Amino acid sequence: MAIVVQKYGGSSVGNAEKIKNVAKRIAAAKDKGNEVVAVVSAMGDTTDELVELAYSVTDLPSEREFDVLLSTGEIVSSTLLAMALRAMGYEAISLSGAQAGIRTDAAYSRARIVGVDPERIVKELDKGRIVIVAGFQGVTEEMDTTTLGRGGSDTTAVALAVGLGAEICQIYTDVEGVYTADPRLVPEAKKLAEIGYEEMLELASYGAKVMHPRAVELGELFNMPIMVASSFTDSPGTLIHGGEAMEVRNKVTSIAHDLDVAKITVVGVPDRPGIAATIFEPLAKANISIDTIVQNASIKNITDLTFTVAKSQLRKAMEVVKPIAQSIGAGDCVSDAKLGKVSIIGTGMQNTPGFAARMFSALSEKGINIQLISTSEIRITCIIDEEGVKDAVKALHRAFELEE
Repeated sequence: MAIVVQKYGGSSVGNAEKIKNVAKRIAAAKDKGNEVVAVVSAMGDTTDELVELAYSVTDLPSEREFDVLLSTGEIVSSTLLAMALRAMGYEAISLSGAQAGIRTDAAYSRARIVGVDPERIVKELDKGRIVIVAGFQGVTEEMDTTTLGRGGSDTTAVALAVGLGAEICQIYTDVEGVYTADPRLVPEAKKLAEIGYEEMLELASYGAKVMHPRAVELGELFNMPIMVASSFTDSPGTLIHGGEAMEVRNKVTSIAHDLDVAKITVVGVPDRPGIAATIFEPLAKANISIDTIVQNASIKNITDLTFTVAKSQLRKAMEVVKPIAQSIGAGDCVSDAKLGKVSIIGTGMQNTPGFAARMFSALSEKGINIQLISTSEIRITCIIDEEGVKDAVKALHRAFELEE
């Protein structure tokens, strides 16, 4: 029998009726003769509610206790789903991340999976049971509970699919697949039948919420095909895989956007060896992820250094950077949290000129000012004011004729 690993997001298990609907989908997969492992997220807005509850108790919750608290959301949804399946006459069992063999490092709230030991899952499958795994969580060598960061249930599912030798990992969510842009902003956006790992990783990293970037990385590393589809319809989804890209007329595949962008500028930085390391090493130790970095040309050995972080990490980043700026003799340290970013993505951009000019022209025609620019071989990203993001996405979708 084939092993099928499915993942259901929070919107798919948001209430009792939705949980019953998911149970029916899992049961259907089981009825086809498959061994089924389902990974679930917390119900609806449960994680947000738990975060709010923690901060109502203290302004600085313990990282360890915070992760234990947040992990309970997935425990609730996994147990309820197992109950629903049992009520339908199917043998089912729920497992925590630790029981499922998800081993992680000790970076609380952003833990990374260091290994998967699916022995318990295999034992339960051998008994003919459907296994429901609480996503988003794992356990350290010291048996402390950790969480994998927002969207971490995707990573749990792909890791288990790899560990169990599944043929494919199915990600079920509230959208029918991966689109050329967010259909909530661009109604004429088209669903992609397939997309390569490389393009999907850029999309996920630069704003597309349909997949967690680390899950895509894991899929690419182990060549695990991932199907993204809706848990509410039977419409075909989008296959994420490593097949060879075909030559296409339109070299841009999709437009990504992200409103979770804040900028920090260290003004008047002495331009000498080691300064960048002095600023960024403490940020790394504080587990703060840096995105775009821009350093101005030095004038009289003085420069400005600008970088972006997630808005949720701005306060913590400023607390780290301000004393460093003072210690190195910088003039000031300022921030801006009212930013967003838009990106054009496509593997066909690698060897074809003109995409940057076309992008900048489309933004200029809408009166949108570009503050920062970053690129990769298959992506161009512009940091802009957050109020212009919606118009920017629409303009770029039209400029690259993605609706055709």
